[in-house]
Amino acid sequence: MNVLFEDDGQLKAGAVLADQQASLQVEVSTGRRLKVKAANVLLRFDSPGPGEALVRARAIAADLDPQFLWDVSGDDDFGFEALAREYFGAQASAPEQVAVAQALHASPMYFYKRGKGRYRRAPAAALAAALASVERRKREAAQIAVWAAALARREFPPELAAKRAMLLYRPDKNALEWKALAAACEAERMHPVAMLAACGAIPSTHDYHFDAFLAQAFPRGTAFPDLPPLPAPAGLPVAEGVRAFSIDDATTVEIDDAFSVRELPGGRTSVGIHIAAPGLAIVRGGAHDAVARARLSTVYMPGRKITMLPDDVVAAFSLAAGEPRPVLSLYVELDADGAPVAHTTVAERVRIAANLALGEMDEAFANPLPSPGDPPWTAEMRVLWRLAQRFAADRGKADIARVDFSFDVDWSATTTLSESGRVRIVPRPRGSPLDKLVSELMIHVNATWGQLLAKAGAAGLYRVQSGGKVKMSTRPGEHQGLGLSHYLWSSSPLRRYADLVNQRQVLAVVAGERPAHGANDAELVAAMTDFEATYSHYAEFQERMEHYWCLRWLLQEGVTEAAGTVDRDGVVRLDAVPLRVRLADLPPLAQGTAVRVQVLRVDLLEATLEARYAGPADRAPAGTEAAA
Repeated sequence: MNVLFEDDGQLKAGAVLADQQASLQVEVSTGRRLKVKAANVLLRFDSPGPGEALVRARAIAADLDPQFLWDVSGDDDFGFEALAREYFGAQASAPEQVAVAQALHASPMYFYKRGKGRYRRAPAAALAAALASVERRKREAAQIAVWAAALARREFPPELAAKRAMLLYRPDKNALEWKALAAACEAERMHPVAMLAACGAIPSTHDYHFDAFLAQAFPRGTAFPDLPPLPAPAGLPVAEGVRAFSIDDATTVEIDDAFSVRELPGGRTSVGIHIAAPGLAIVRGGAHDAVARARLSTVYMPGRKITMLPDDVVAAFSLAAGEPRPVLSLYVELDADGAPVAHTTVAERVRIAANLALGEMDEAFANPLPSPGDPPWTAEMRVLWRLAQRFAADRGKADIARVDFSFDVDWSATTTLSESGRVRIVPRPRGSPLDKLVSELMIHVNATWGQLLAKAGAAGLYRVQSGGKVKMSTRPGEHQGLGLSHYLWSSSPLRRYADLVNQRQVLAVVAGERPAHGANDAELVAAMTDFEATYSHYAEFQERMEHYWCLRWLLQEGVTEAAGTVDRDGVVRLDAVPLRVRLADLPPLAQGTAVRVQVLRVDLLEATLEARYAGPADRAPAGTEAAA
């Protein structure tokens, strides 16, 4: 006796060695013996043998058309034996019955399984949908093959070009275009980005990195929504006798701060620190506030930026020279010896007399004695410089001597590279008189207004540091790193949302009004959390783009060997640009040792540099010049 049975979803046949009613011991053609439940037996037959029955059944099943079987089946449940007798006749052989069982088992679109050996044909609508799906998958597979072949030939099909952003930045693993790219990459053993670059889908490595950031941070684009006109602040007095000036990069549009110096009776002096005041017009919960809340900060990078506020708002509140501008002013009154004796905060309009550019200024103000050849505004800046030195001494924190770099990209300039843009990277020592002048005055205004909010019991977005990392808090606290009892950001309200929030709080306290945010305001806490995360994200992106432009500079200038200084852990800092490179072959050298670095390979797409140690440099190690 032989049986056809189902085992693990497969139809098998074997010879019965023992029949114990509830179960059978069966030997299949491979010689393996199985215990089969009687309920799983679909057919019993004497001949042919199980192996031959399966072979003959497969040959017969190959000629069975599932569509025809579906056509001749009724709508009720049926057994495969009944369909076999209807198809082959009442005396259907065992191989013929097994063939029908195999055909039904292999056609789940046509026949639904209703039990052991029993089926029901699929409804006509369901069958039509299933068949259409099969045809669609066949067409899709063929299309994927065509696109993958094109990619293998280093061609970029227009259909894939239309999905370029998805392929590069937001892969949809179910999209046909991605499946084609994945297939081509598997065949060619390439990374998807490398494959797309080889096919000409990445004409600009700069845009590749920039667009990757946009896809993550600005998935809906950087355009501002349509916003209602922002009302101009009304009723602000114009500061009489105040002529203010700003100090910024020549390309700065969001001019947040300006300064003024005015002589007072009795040998006293008034120093004004004037901060642009968009908080006078941008109210909590308004349309413009929602935009600033979503962006949280201006995004900076070499050659371009993405502003937090629309251009018309920036233009209305930026401290450009000309008509009086709305500001929040901190006036520091100095006695005849230059010591601060009083602070006053007032919302007003101030006439900006000049916008001074950092690159065009000298540091004559650092000379305590005036000279006939001093540039305009030197006398005022000399007063500011003395005050800045006093503020720094009061804080008791030593200057950190380090070199910053400014990046200037001329997009119209051409280079030997295939991409537009020529970069200038200029070192700018931190702690220079001009840098210290501006930074100390900004630190002072931020500390003063932080103290003002704290004394009023008003909430704010404070920056605190107590024995660890600087963090933000809605409650005031010490900033040990700066040597201050209170500190917050409020001096850049055109560029940072935290500053805008704090400015509104200060304005309310000064006006004797209720601040927009209370001490336990959940929205204030949420804004703080979001600001910290977003500001950090933007800063990391700026660092990545500065790293990219350093690599561009190496190629642009044809640098094959560069001077550097040993840092820690096998890392060397290049001297000409802010670029750090790890050298696997760097010998054990003291930190600060001057070395030469050989540039081997620059990959702008991966933003990587391959280099090796080229020997010692012909200069003293960093930090030994004074000793020499």
